Amino acid sequence: MDKKIMAAASFEKQKFFIDPEFAAIPDEVKKEVQTICVYLAEKLMCTFIMGFHENGDVYFETIKGEDISDFDDIGAELEIKALRKDKAKLLEALKIWYVIYKTPGGEKVKTELIEKYKKEK
Repeated sequence: MDKKIMAAASFEKQKFFIDPEFAAIPDEVKKEVQTICVYLAEKLMCTFIMGFHENGDVYFETIKGEDISDFDDIGAELEIKALRKDKAKLLEALKIWYVIYKTPGGEKVKTELIEKYKKEK
C-alpha cells in the first residue's frame, strides 16, 4: 500500500516539515499536526512522521536517530496508541479530507457527506 508523508519532525535536526501538497489543510489543523509531530519527536528522541495510506488512513512512523542508543520501541508504540485515542476526531477529519481532496473517488464522497448532512438537519 502506497504511503504519502504529510509532515515530519526531527529531534536530531530540530526541524519540522509539512509537504506543500497539503497546504490546503486548514491552518489550525496544520498547527495541531505540527504540535503532535514536534512533541513526539522530542519526547521519543526520533524523527516522527505522520502521513496517509492511499485509502486515507493516517499512519505514524518513528525513525531512530543514529546517535540515539536508548530509543524505546515499546514506549513509542504506546505513545502512538495514546495519540490515536486522544486525537481520534482529528485523525478522522484528516482521513475525510484526504479521501475527498486526494483520491479519485473524492468528489463522490464529498457529495454523499453533504447529502447526509442535509438529511440530518
